[in-house]
Amino acid sequence: MAGLTNLPTDLLRTFIAVVELGGHSRAGAALGRSQPAISLQIRRLEELVRAPLLVQEGRAILPTPAGEALLSYAREMVRINDEAVRYFHRSDKTGVLRIGLPTDYAVAFLQGTLTHYIHGHADVELEVHCDLSRELHQHLRSDDLDIIVAVMTAATMPYLSRMWTEQPIWAAAEGFDLPAHSPVPLGAHPEGCDYRARMIQALDAIERRWRIVYTGPGISGLQSAVVNGLCVTALTRATLLPGMRLLDESDGFPPLEPLRIGLFYKHPRLSAAGLQLVSDLVADLERVGSGVHAVPA
Repeated sequence: MAGLTNLPTDLLRTFIAVVELGGHSRAGAALGRSQPAISLQIRRLEELVRAPLLVQEGRAILPTPAGEALLSYAREMVRINDEAVRYFHRSDKTGVLRIGLPTDYAVAFLQGTLTHYIHGHADVELEVHCDLSRELHQHLRSDDLDIIVAVMTAATMPYLSRMWTEQPIWAAAEGFDLPAHSPVPLGAHPEGCDYRARMIQALDAIERRWRIVYTGPGISGLQSAVVNGLCVTALTRATLLPGMRLLDESDGFPPLEPLRIGLFYKHPRLSAAGLQLVSDLVADLERVGSGVHAVPA
């Protein structure tokens, strides 16, 4: 159609690689092109969008505000392009995929996606690493993980593909009864856990005393401690078990601040197998609820 500008996916792919890999040389090495060729592609893309996309600050190459805006669209456009190509090429999806998940998501709805993926891709070795979100982000930055689901510490973050809001809930054993003036016995993951921080912030805000009586990295241990009446904790609805009940303001427990969760990956680093898993995860997230949306928000 006359008057419309088409953004070639090869230019968008190059732009993503420069931003995510930190420079023209690294992008060229990843894409099999020379540095001058990479620079030429970036200039062509800037001509098409009529805006500067990159700026150099010291030794770092960073996206301009226009570049930040384009990056979100570019990642999605290239992902959809690659999904279509994979469908028609039916290329072999082999290799090792390293996935990072917060504990709650390893045992909740994402587990179904991963299990289904494994059954459909016997030639792919899947390695799942559960940790605190801050550690998962670090592992992704250092290329120790390929794809992560993690809590977001800011409204926009590098390598973000999808984000959604999770509302933590207070949970206790069905028969749990706490005198009004007694310190709240809390169960939590180790220091650095976002759920732990939200529980403490909420109780401190109403000047309610608390004490940590159970700490452990695994969700099953925490669930067991709650069901057995040892402690109160914050969970997602997906990890609420029979034998637990919700606590709210009528029980003296203030609402917890929601969490912003993201799906992150470095597109230039992913194999065909990884891109297929990202597509599966995106489809699964979009089935979960209206709180899931693409970037930009």
